[in-house]
Amino acid sequence: MRAPTTTAVRPRPLEVTDLLVRVEDGRRVPVRRTDVVDELRGRGQARAARLAARLPVRAGDVLDERAVDALLVRIHCELQRLEEELQQPRRCAELLRPWVERWRAQDPDRPVRVVDVGCGIGYVVRWLAHSGALGPGVELVGADLNPVLVEAARRLARADGADDATCRFVAGDAFAPGGVVDDPDRTIVMSVGLLHHLSPDQLPAFFAAQAALGVAVFAHVDPDPDPWSTAAAWMFHRARMREPVSRHDGVLSVRRAHPGPVLLDGARQGAPGYDITVTDGRRLRPRVHAALRPVTGVRREP
Repeated sequence: MRAPTTTAVRPRPLEVTDLLVRVEDGRRVPVRRTDVVDELRGRGQARAARLAARLPVRAGDVLDERAVDALLVRIHCELQRLEEELQQPRRCAELLRPWVERWRAQDPDRPVRVVDVGCGIGYVVRWLAHSGALGPGVELVGADLNPVLVEAARRLARADGADDATCRFVAGDAFAPGGVVDDPDRTIVMSVGLLHHLSPDQLPAFFAAQAALGVAVFAHVDPDPDPWSTAAAWMFHRARMREPVSRHDGVLSVRRAHPGPVLLDGARQGAPGYDITVTDGRRLRPRVHAALRPVTGVRREP
């Protein structure tokens, strides 16, 4: 009797930028270029490996941290172009406004806080602060694990004329106890383009961290994967992005984004006390501005 054959499961592809910064015990540690290249080759990502092989290094084949940081800032500046084209900050304002207005009507003297997790250079937070789209009494906070991106966000916010009373940015874990969520009943945790960086197995823990804090609402926007959005991402990144890594990672972001049922299952596992909604876009005649769609969770009252 012939033994059953097993099909090797291809590992989930990684973006080049996923491998450029490594933090252990809260400290950044050196990353060897050879390790990055080998990891990408091992996943069958030949083009990504070639891009990584061009990155500058210092002694010992260690990636040049200054060059990596400058590259990440450039990539996020190019990513802002995509958010501008998709009118993403305006769409976020429309998504968040009903909860903000409801809480403001209930208690106008008590502030509402919006926390953007994985904010990068903070474009959405800065746009909301500059436009006033959510109205008065809203505290806007951007949080990111990368202090270089956070410093860039602060610099750009100052250039916009914003101060800490308008919006602020913090480097660190947004879900850490005693951190940026100190009034969960009036807090919305949001993100744009973060969920696809997590594997399906990591999604429940991500949502569980927010449930543990007891935030009233979470709203996370991520690409809606289908052939149309992938083709559109390829065309946009070829036309508008100048960094080769931006082009590669931007298209891969859409390709590896999670389908709606995966997000729904992960959120329900991690936050069972929340009413979860995933709003997928239209498959026929899709709308460009709906290329990113939200998964939202509203805490059920006891």
